[in-house]
Amino acid sequence: MSGRPEILFPLFGALDGLEGIGPKIARHFKGLGVETPKDLLFLLPQSGIDRRVRNSVKDTRPPEVATLKVVVGNHIPARQRGRPYRVIVRDAQQEFQLVFFHARAEYLQRILPTGQVRIVSGKVEMFDGVYQMAHPDHILPPEEAARLPRFEPVYPLTSGVTQRVIQRAVGAALSRLPRVAEWIDPGLMAREGWPGWAEALRKAHAPTSLADLSADAPARRRLAYDELLAHQLTLALARAQRQRAKGAETRAEGRLFAKVLDSLPYAPTKAQERAINEILADMAAPHRMNRLLQGDVGAGKTLVAMAALLAAVEAGGQGVLMAPTEILARQHLEGLAPLAQAAGVSVVLLTGRDKGRERERKLSELARGRAGIAIGTHALFQRDVSFANLRLAVIDEQHRFGVAQRMALGKKGERADCLVMTATPIPRSLALVQYGDMDVSILDEKPPGRQPIVTSLASTERMGEVVAHLRRAVEAEGRQAYWVCPLVEESETVTLTAAQSRFDALRAVFGDRVGLVHGQLPPAERDVAMARFVSGETRILVATTVIEVGVNVPNATIMVIERAESFGLAQLHQLRGRVGRGTGASTCLLLYDPPLGEAAARRLKLMRDTEDGFLISEEDLAMRGAGDVIGTAQSGLPRFRIADIERQADLMAIAQSDARKLLSDDPTLSSDRGAAARLLLWLMEKDKAIRLIHVG
Repeated sequence: MSGRPEILFPLFGALDGLEGIGPKIARHFKGLGVETPKDLLFLLPQSGIDRRVRNSVKDTRPPEVATLKVVVGNHIPARQRGRPYRVIVRDAQQEFQLVFFHARAEYLQRILPTGQVRIVSGKVEMFDGVYQMAHPDHILPPEEAARLPRFEPVYPLTSGVTQRVIQRAVGAALSRLPRVAEWIDPGLMAREGWPGWAEALRKAHAPTSLADLSADAPARRRLAYDELLAHQLTLALARAQRQRAKGAETRAEGRLFAKVLDSLPYAPTKAQERAINEILADMAAPHRMNRLLQGDVGAGKTLVAMAALLAAVEAGGQGVLMAPTEILARQHLEGLAPLAQAAGVSVVLLTGRDKGRERERKLSELARGRAGIAIGTHALFQRDVSFANLRLAVIDEQHRFGVAQRMALGKKGERADCLVMTATPIPRSLALVQYGDMDVSILDEKPPGRQPIVTSLASTERMGEVVAHLRRAVEAEGRQAYWVCPLVEESETVTLTAAQSRFDALRAVFGDRVGLVHGQLPPAERDVAMARFVSGETRILVATTVIEVGVNVPNATIMVIERAESFGLAQLHQLRGRVGRGTGASTCLLLYDPPLGEAAARRLKLMRDTEDGFLISEEDLAMRGAGDVIGTAQSGLPRFRIADIERQADLMAIAQSDARKLLSDDPTLSSDRGAAARLLLWLMEKDKAIRLIHVG
């Protein structure tokens, strides 16, 4: 399809073609993200005002908007500059005042003639025991009362745009609605009781009560579903295209991985076995794998990744594992090197720090196929990096990488399979939005031997006790501890972070057994500080959240998180996951500054009561919203205008299965419903998706 269908042209014209909108107002509308009539249609009212006529001002609860039938009495002009002009009016039971500032007397005399009946509608307030209505929104003669909507929609505003302007513009945009064929499955429409598309838009812009403004109102639910369906169709098209893309059939009998299992003192969990089987089946299939491996902190993703990497090597290819930071890449190397050694496979580490001869040696090993597995940072993307036969790319912590980077790595091996690992349990609804084009494997058991972590809360007022406990644990029991600080500046003038001052305070007690890492440290110094902690030279590591992801020190069994109330749930869960990695019993202490707000108290209590990352992530989503949970800036989350990912997860799941079914029944979208679905993609500006529709 070459371009947008003609039937949609009226919705994508310039805004200033609409009645009442000139070029200047059209510019103001950009503040609402509105640039076309279609954008206006999706700018739904956020609240409404009941404009039904009431008997008396006495029936109101100021401050409240009310509509009243009144007889106009005396006009009392302002006695001095800056004072208001007042008009006395009387409803069926009570006298009250209409108040006007900067008023033009002759204009008010004309629209409010003494002795006449008028309908007035506006906000009623009490002032010194007197009912007042300042600058009524509407003043009408009784015969024009029908012009007043019984329930008036209220839209979000931006500077230079008033409610009246929006209401007129929306009316003009609605008059341009084309007649379109239905793209939603008829069975679903009937079951949900949804109106057609044009009717849904008209209803959403003409609410008759507060119930019509709810996300559960049928018209709004239908419009939300349209957005979700367009998004899931886009993901399903990308998935279908990838499945059509020829992959290398990577078949392995598991000889190399069997050697790894023989070297381990424990057997994989059922969840690990299931994930490995799913991944190996994908790799053996003729299409390219695109799978997400989701595991809670400490669920054993490394072993699963190794099974996949060794399958690639056994089939005569190579695998890469890419991590977001150098610390993590080195850690993966430490975790995987003994396993690779057991299997007799060579591994190279490639980071931005490799220079000169050493770098050339590594590049040559990869290009010639001498190294079976590469581990690295985004240095793996660089132009001069090439592989003899790249079969598998494993990407750790995907939300730190963009989709573009994922694809760039894929290009290093034209037919390479892709496995994305995330240690951030993602609520199902968000996983569907962000990874809806992928197949998902979930690790929901912890490997044997992992000790539960005891979490407790304490107020910062008990800092002395906390340090005394820590001293006993470090000196008498030989334990190691993390002490995490938020990035809070102690004062405006001294930009020392809280971590620096906590380091100084602990140093005074423990001497040089305290180390410090934070984001401002040069990477080399950070690595030295980490290495000293790993080797046990330092017993306490004061850190900011740079240690949130993946740092692995089995002897560290104590985690103190200072000002825990200032962290999000997902972050607290990740930080806590840094302990409990060895055989020793571990503890996590959440230190908070009293008094705790309601939301913070709820977060910290949830952390104390559960270690289940999936439960925590669902709660996090409910409390914070989707953009924050993933970090909207780098989340790649689509911006939905109507759909609410948190509260409409059920719709997202239906949209995913519906989109996949539609494409499997009609891959080229050429049936009647398929053609309607194409129109939906054009309407939602999913032009890239339309290019993916495979014809023939």
